[in-house]
Parts: sequence; structure tokens; C-alpha cells
Amino acid sequence: MYFNKVLTISAFFAISLLSLNAQTLKKQNPLIIESQGSFAIGGTVVTTPGIFDPIQQGAYNPAGTDPTGQTLHGDHAAVYYQIPAKAKKYPIVFWHGHGESSRCWQTTPDGREGFQNIFLRKNYPVYLIDQPRRGNAGRSTLSATINSVPDEQLWFGIFRIGVYPDYYPNVQFSKDPKALEQFYRQMVPNTANYDAKLNINAVDALFNKIGKGILVTHSQSGGPGWFSVLKNPNIKAVISYEPGGDFVFPEGEAPTSIVLSGRTITPPTIPIEDFMKFTKIPIVIYYGDNIPNTPSTNPGQEQWRVFLEVAKKWAETVNKHGGDATVVHLPTIGIKGNTHFPFSDLNNIEIADLTSKWLKDKGLD
Repeated sequence: MYFNKVLTISAFFAISLLSLNAQTLKKQNPLIIESQGSFAIGGTVVTTPGIFDPIQQGAYNPAGTDPTGQTLHGDHAAVYYQIPAKAKKYPIVFWHGHGESSRCWQTTPDGREGFQNIFLRKNYPVYLIDQPRRGNAGRSTLSATINSVPDEQLWFGIFRIGVYPDYYPNVQFSKDPKALEQFYRQMVPNTANYDAKLNINAVDALFNKIGKGILVTHSQSGGPGWFSVLKNPNIKAVISYEPGGDFVFPEGEAPTSIVLSGRTITPPTIPIEDFMKFTKIPIVIYYGDNIPNTPSTNPGQEQWRVFLEVAKKWAETVNKHGGDATVVHLPTIGIKGNTHFPFSDLNNIEIADLTSKWLKDKGLD
């Protein structure tokens, strides 16, 4: 009886998803992929002292494996790549944000093509990262307990889909319940404590492997993305979608007027000679809609108001030192309704075209 119910439920969701795709997918010309694959990059190895005995220790024991003399490879990033025919010279590396994996760059919650395919169609080689301890890179060298806590309505607000249960009136997110179902199901947990250094080291190793390229960050990866620029000169440009407030300023130049939830935010600082690395590459930062201009009692909006303020001050500082950093607040240029995920919103082709125009203008296509 239970098995039949499971089949019925599974069939329902399969039919719903097929219906969703049929309504939203448009016929596209075939993608011609020259090569594709996946690999792990970065990471660490833990070795337990002693000598492994393949006879005494060789049988799997569900109650607990004897680790003597054995190794554990973990804390790496997982990378999936596709190289299109007639590829452009610079690949694009897509790095997800908090609670997400590389899935956020793939099929959108409402069933359309995401940035993975959109930029392949623009002939860019595409690399999708699952950062260490997330998604396909879940093997960690640390033990942790993953707590299952219902929190999806919180993220509905923080990701600026609306003020639950209401959607923002102009939001570029499908109001079909099946799209929200898919959106919630693309979220994944950390398998151990988040460690920005592991992420930076993995991305550094990736750019050492693939050579010169373009780094695209989102949200949480924005901060480690800046430190990745400081570490690896193969990063020739940064496109950052809605980074958090963890920008780094030159020593003595960090703003002291940034206030969030009653506390003053003091950004980290670095020596000016390191900061000057930001001035050597073009940088563009995008923020979406429904971010107020004045302090708000809605926490899902207020943090983004503050992060946008920090981003503008950071770009001003980069440009003051001779750099090329641009902050684009999308509604101010007439692009309305974007959430925290402009690359998978209903107008993601418009966002992609805006981004690819920037790449062309900067000589990066």
C-alpha cells in the first residue's frame, strides 16, 4: 500500500514537472559541445597513522570502519565543464552562493534554460563549481551534524521573492507553485563548517588549471571571490551578482558609516599594494529590485540596502585608484522586478544579454 502511494506521488511530481517544462521551454537550436567532463580541484588529505591491513580491515563494517593507516580525500571543489565548438578565448567560471550548488546556474525553477546553456549558446566555455562541503563536493575532512530545520519561508524573504506568503507585485519569479517547489528543492546544506579559505584555495587551483578566465560570483561567494582575485592573476574579470557586504578596502579607507540592524559594519582592510590588484581588471556588480533607498523594518530588504551601499562605496574606492568597477542597480536602468537570483529570473536572457554586452565592451568576448 505504501509502495503504491510512493509511486503515485512520484508520478504526480514527474507529470507536474513535464507539464511545467512543456509550458516554459522554447525550442532551441542544438548545442554543439566539443568536450565536457568533471573533476575535483583543491582539497586536503587526512592520513591516520599506522599500517592498513587489507585482510583485518578490508571488510566494510557499518558499525564503524577502522581508520588505521587509511586516507580521506576531502574539502575539494567539484567542477563540471562544457566547451562549445568555436569557443571564445575566455571561459566563464560560475560560483554559487549560500545554500546553493551549481544547480542554480542550470535549468531555472520554472523550467527554462539557465546561464549554463545561455552562455554556451554565446560560445563561452562554461565551468560550474560546487564549492567545498557543498553539493557534489560534499566530502569533508571534518565531522558535523546537519540539522534539518524548516526555514524556506525565511529564504523566500531574504532572496526577495516577496514578503511571505505574498510575492512582490512586479517580481521576475514565476508564481506557479511548481516553480517555487523546484526552487526550494535546489537548496543544499553544508556538510561541515563553511570555510572561506578552502573555497578560495579551490578556485585558485581551478584558475591555475584552466588558465585565464572570467569569474562569476553570487551572494556568499562574492567575498571569497574578491580574495580569489588577490590570489590569482588568471582571473581577468569579475561579474558579481548581489554579493554580500564583505568587500575589502585599502587600509585607512574603509567606510565607518555603514549600519545594519543597529550595529556598525567595519569592512576588512588590506595593504594598498594588494588592493591595487582590483584596479587591473574590469569588475561589474549587479543588484536586483525591491531594495529600498532608506532603512527598512523588513530584514529581507534591509540587508540588501546596506550591501548595495557598501558595494557602491567599494566601487568608488576602486575607481579612485584608477580601476574599472561598476555597480548596476537594475531598476535604475529600467530592468524591474529581479530577485536575488537575476540569472534564473523570468528575464534571465535580458540579464545575460546585459552581461555579455559588458563583456564585449571590455574586450573579453
